[in-house]
Amino acid sequence: MVFGSSAYLLLAGAAAIASPLGGWLGLRLGTGSLFLSISVGLAGGVLLGAFSFEMMPAALEAAGRTLTVAGFVFGFASVYAIDMLINRGFMAGRESDEWHTLSRIHRNRRARSSKVTLLAAGTSVEEIIEGLSIGVALATDPTLGAIIAAAIILDNLVEGISIAEIIRAENPERASLPTYAWTSIIGLALFSSATIGWFFLREMPQSVVGSLLSLGAGGMFYLTITDLLPKSERAQYQQSAAVSVAIGFLVMFVLSSS
Repeated sequence: MVFGSSAYLLLAGAAAIASPLGGWLGLRLGTGSLFLSISVGLAGGVLLGAFSFEMMPAALEAAGRTLTVAGFVFGFASVYAIDMLINRGFMAGRESDEWHTLSRIHRNRRARSSKVTLLAAGTSVEEIIEGLSIGVALATDPTLGAIIAAAIILDNLVEGISIAEIIRAENPERASLPTYAWTSIIGLALFSSATIGWFFLREMPQSVVGSLLSLGAGGMFYLTITDLLPKSERAQYQQSAAVSVAIGFLVMFVLSSS
């Protein structure tokens, strides 16, 4: 498969537009918990398949085992560090033994901004990693890049829906402007980093390209395990979530083996 600049613009643009489109869907159509469970689970399964069957094997072939592992760890740790930073180092679920203690800590040392700002700002930073993955992959292996872009398009669509729901819950009368503003920022962050990957990193040594792919896989792995999969189950349709995750995972397996 041969990709030119027009195909790059189409895929990177679609991934960028997916976030505000998801915001529009969340605002205009609304989403029930069953729909959210299935869509988020499908996105999680697609991402699991993308970095399991495509990104990590490609990184291993290009960079070798050591650099691939190092890139994955760095990508995972980077997104984890962002989470810790915006939450002031204190994170735990409501069912954890430490929840009451952490609730008191958060009341005294509140997170650095509102829930919407934290989610959108954190997602924007994460999109930089995902955008680089799209750009680098399209420049080196167009088929791989197209598969990664498809997975991220679905992921961004779901993220846009989630942001819209949070904003609408906090301020139902004035939800449109902040929703479109934040989701557009997220899309712009992805498109900018994808452009850097496409135009400026294509001539990098294969070991660097492989390391960047594994870095993207590490960041996407963290987001999938800590955000998408738990969010899918919190919608109270655990079985539907499991089915949709499996479908997304198998779709990526079929695409990668075809």
